[in-house]
Amino acid sequence: MGSMKKPHPLSERRLVDRVLVKAWETLQNHSAQGNKLQADANRLAFADPEFLLRRETRGIRFQLELLKPDMEQSEQGIENTIVVFGSARFASPEEANAAMTKALASGDAAALINAKRQQRNAHYYDQARLFARLVADFSAHRKHEERLFIATGGGPGIMEAANRGAHEAGALSVGLNIALPHEQSPNPYITPNLSFKFHYFALRKMHFMMRAKALVAFPGGFGTLDELFEIITLVQTRKAKQVPIVIFGTEYWKRLINMEVLVEEGVISAADLKLFTYVDTPQDAWDAIRQFYGL
Repeated sequence: MGSMKKPHPLSERRLVDRVLVKAWETLQNHSAQGNKLQADANRLAFADPEFLLRRETRGIRFQLELLKPDMEQSEQGIENTIVVFGSARFASPEEANAAMTKALASGDAAALINAKRQQRNAHYYDQARLFARLVADFSAHRKHEERLFIATGGGPGIMEAANRGAHEAGALSVGLNIALPHEQSPNPYITPNLSFKFHYFALRKMHFMMRAKALVAFPGGFGTLDELFEIITLVQTRKAKQVPIVIFGTEYWKRLINMEVLVEEGVISAADLKLFTYVDTPQDAWDAIRQFYGL
């Protein structure tokens, strides 16, 4: 009796892939026909949104949000990043000038105040863009495993500026976007297959730190403050490795937060103020990182 021929592993993988694709295709067709999706015990578990979105399966969703960006970045050789934070509301100089032209034409006082503010802060957009170019230009001449890649929160404003600077230098860059009630679309300068979306802030912030070799915080609002202070706390408590934490825009940050008060009140030690560095130019930000690593 002849022996049965074992299937080739690649053939088995393709068969599994076809089964998975068919499951999702059936689900998509159901939705496209306008049918309301109902719970279905006979549906494959991984193709059952009602099951995956239950409170009890939250842990599975955590794991998926951890695995997907990690695996994709590893496959593309993204191991060392410089994370750039900052306001999503800062416009590019071109957008700020256009807003001013429109405000002047309308005669709207509130619009004029907003346009002036946009013009005043637009230089931060240009500085984030230039900083990212400095990183990308340096990395272009290194072996791939030694390269530093820009990573941002994936949205507009400062995030867009940093992704844009990297893109203009021909470098890959990462965007870790977040699903919000008011949709935040990924900016157009992220490398498309490195543009990820998260539901959980916690998993998103974990991914910021997993590959970060430095963090640069430009002026921003609650989100920027949240990210900055979580990172400082992780480094202070040795829950994360020490990395350069660069705070860009001395006048803005020192007007917003007087860190020395924390020392005066005894809630941090004086040495904790050395966990971060204030800078005011893209070159100073880059020099602080290079000095830390001896690049």
